[in-house]
Amino acid sequence: MNIDERQIQAIVQQVLVELGGQSENQKSRSGSGGQYGLFTRIDDAIQAAEHAFVQLQDISLETRGKMIDAMREVILDNADLLARMGVEETELGDVGDKVNKHIVAASKTPGLEDINPKAITGDHGLTITEFAPYGVIGSITPMTNPSETIINNGLIMIAAGNAVVFNAHPSAKKVTMKAVELINQAIVKAGGPDNLLTGVVEPTLETAGALMNDPRVRVLVVTGGPGVVKAAMSSGKKVIAAGPGNPPVVVDETADLEKAARSIVDGATLDNNICCICEKEIIAVESIVDDLKRHMKAYKTVELTGPQIEEVTNLVFDQWRGVGCKDAVLNRHFVGKSALAILSELGIHAPADTRMILVETPADHPLVWKEQMMPVIPLVRMPNVDEAIDFAKEVEQGCYHTAVMHSRNVEKLSRMARLINTTIFVKNGPSYAGLGFGGEGPTAWTLASPTGEGPTTPRTFTRPRRCVLVDAFRIV
Repeated sequence: MNIDERQIQAIVQQVLVELGGQSENQKSRSGSGGQYGLFTRIDDAIQAAEHAFVQLQDISLETRGKMIDAMREVILDNADLLARMGVEETELGDVGDKVNKHIVAASKTPGLEDINPKAITGDHGLTITEFAPYGVIGSITPMTNPSETIINNGLIMIAAGNAVVFNAHPSAKKVTMKAVELINQAIVKAGGPDNLLTGVVEPTLETAGALMNDPRVRVLVVTGGPGVVKAAMSSGKKVIAAGPGNPPVVVDETADLEKAARSIVDGATLDNNICCICEKEIIAVESIVDDLKRHMKAYKTVELTGPQIEEVTNLVFDQWRGVGCKDAVLNRHFVGKSALAILSELGIHAPADTRMILVETPADHPLVWKEQMMPVIPLVRMPNVDEAIDFAKEVEQGCYHTAVMHSRNVEKLSRMARLINTTIFVKNGPSYAGLGFGGEGPTAWTLASPTGEGPTTPRTFTRPRRCVLVDAFRIV
């Protein structure tokens, strides 16, 4: 049996990893003390990723497939660790939900199957389209889904043949870089190069700016507010941007109200509502509102009424100018906190299984118009389904992110789907079904609504390359 030098090198690296050692090759390419993607300087992180990308081009697709499998396995093995680290560091979300998010990210993110080549034959020969990597990708990641984003981005970008440099949110740097470290260890053990994922252990605005403007970085992936998206756009590079959302859920008189209620509560409380995909406001046809509320209150929901509505609004927002205010300022302290924590702050005792706070409000209430990322969900009554759909389009505010509808009326479901024009539209289920979580299809933790790519996959991070053979190779 002949074993080439590359295979020998991979075997040596694997043995060293298992023994806790490091090969000379790894040392030389790690930069200033960097190993398994962890660097103190952004320049070293980019340089190491660039070197790893070059090495990846010489590795077989079979080995790349083994790398992807190893990445999935290490995250499934460490889902609980990363979930707990994420909640402890960011003080956002729910450990159980984060475990499930890690499992979905590891198991339902697409891999090599998404970049299978395409072939066309005809009278004039054969054309093959293959999907080539860009090179080094720069990714600015959020504190809301830190390690989940690393997992999903890492899998799809490496499946596409790229390397990636992450600039974590400073409030999520430990869990982000732990995910980077674990994934790199798995890649090396599977025979791949170290540092296909890199980042700085102390990320700052300055390191983010350096990453965006470095000529070695071909593509930027940004998850954040308008400011960071604008900064990325000004770099002159290709930008894939995930923006905010304010997902409405419409419920009409034909819906299965018990199922709708449970789906809304489950979707709106995923990780305490910090995901942009979560339901943010309920718009229901007036004739079924009371029954819908009854079903929600029977399932992990507490309704606040009367003066309690103003009290919770004062808690959610640092600044707001009464009903009609559309520029309220969020109280960041309560973002991602549980319903029980928010109710406790208000001096309200609730059952231990409470997950959602329901408040019925006027249509122009700031809770309806501002994405608050807390399990405090406003409900607005509408006279009929058409007015509910029209209002849903207004409150979605052109984010083109996500919307949900519960109905058995196919005509109205179709009307809302066309009118709302969101990247994800879920019918008769929780919002997270649009991420392949209880719904069909692959998952994506970067939904590029502002720049139009939608749910990102390996193919998003490739350049189609066409090869044409004229007047030959059609075999039928």
